[in-house]
Parts: sequence; structure tokens; C-alpha cells
Amino acid sequence: MIKDQHIVRAFDHDLEAIQSLVMKMGGLAETAILDAAQALDTRDEDLAQQVRQNDRAIDELEDRVHAEAARLIALRSPTAGDLRTALTVMKIAAALERVGDYAKNIAKRASVLSQMPTITGTSGALRRMAKTVETLLRDSLDAYIQRDVELAEDVRRRDHEVDQMYNALFREFLTYMMEDPRNISACMHLHFIAKNIERMGDHATSIAEQVIYLVSGRMPDDDRPKAEGILEGGPEDGGPETGGQQGPRP
Repeated sequence: MIKDQHIVRAFDHDLEAIQSLVMKMGGLAETAILDAAQALDTRDEDLAQQVRQNDRAIDELEDRVHAEAARLIALRSPTAGDLRTALTVMKIAAALERVGDYAKNIAKRASVLSQMPTITGTSGALRRMAKTVETLLRDSLDAYIQRDVELAEDVRRRDHEVDQMYNALFREFLTYMMEDPRNISACMHLHFIAKNIERMGDHATSIAEQVIYLVSGRMPDDDRPKAEGILEGGPEDGGPETGGQQGPRP
């Protein structure tokens, strides 16, 4: 009995250490979202470069989370519930790493766009969209810490707002491109950025769904709410390296 209690305490201690790494990842990812959007809005190339450099810290933390979680599973022989917690932590870390990659890609394109003519109003709209996604991510991580299914479900519902913002921006970019072909290159970069932000929202929502799974033992049965007419195509995760003033590659 004493040995079993010792194993449980050891598992809890190790899991708390891993969760602290995940929360540190979450804080870095939230900052990356806002900084990348600010760099785009203010044409701050130094801030864009900082976002790109800081992504390494997120990647390194994900490696640590996966290594520590794998060690925990191998050494502690967790029960079914504890195993679910360890696997959930790994999936959350993977989602946060992808958010960091998207922020890095936005920062790359922000540097390119700083050398192009401004498309009036679009960078500010993208910054507002990024703020909405950052709030979703923060709430999904809070839901994880608090094991709050209601908050997690709220995050799933609110992802619809991000989809609507993306659809509105997509139509706006099309209008700018039809009005003046010289806007095409910049608008294509901006569309890639909008799609990256929309996918960040999807990852925040995926974290919320992991919370629901962790607490209830099942993934949500219903499809995630999506805005009508949302474009499912677009840039792949992360997108290509960008440089110079040439048009973006798909």
C-alpha cells in the first residue's frame, strides 16, 4: 500500500513538471501570435525576426514534453486514466508547436510585406483576428488546467467567429485584387497569413477537444461548428519559406 502511494505521488510529481512545460509553451505560443500580428501591422522587421527566432524555444519545449511523457509512461506504468492524461499532454504540446510554426510563417511573410505597398486596413483586421485566436488558445489552456468542459465547449463554439473573420477577409482580398492587379502579390501573402491564423484557431479548438476527451473519456460527437462557405483549401501547414518580393508559392 505504501509502495502504491509512493508510485502515485511520483507520477503526480512528474506529470506536474510536464504540465508546467506545456503551460510555458502555451505562454510562448500566445506571445508569438500577438507579436507576429503586431509585426505585420506595424511593419516591424525586428519584431518579425524575433518571432522567428523564438520559435526554437517552442520546438525545444515540445521535444522535452514528448521525451518526459514517454519516460513517464515507460517507468510509471500509469493506469488508464493517468495514461489518458499523459497522452493528452503530448497532443496539446504538438498543437502548440504547430501554432508556433504558423506564427513563424506569418513573421516571414510580414518581413516580405514590409517591402510592398500597404493594402489599407487589412493588417489591422488580421491583428484583430489574431487576438481572437490568442484568446481562444488561452481559454483552451485554462480549460485544461481547470478540467473545465464547459469552457472547452465554449472555445469550440467561438471558433466559428474566426471562420467568419477569415471569410470576410478572403472576400476583401479578392476585391482588392480585382480592382488593381498590382495588389495581387501582397493580397496573396495576406491570404496565406489569414489562413494560417484560421488554422491556429483550429489548433486551439483541438486542445479544447482534448480537454473534453480527458475529462469525459470521449471526443465530441458533433462536428465542430464552421462558418458557412469557409474555404477549406489554401496554404499547407506552416507554408513555404518566403523571401524577396516575388509572389508567394502555394
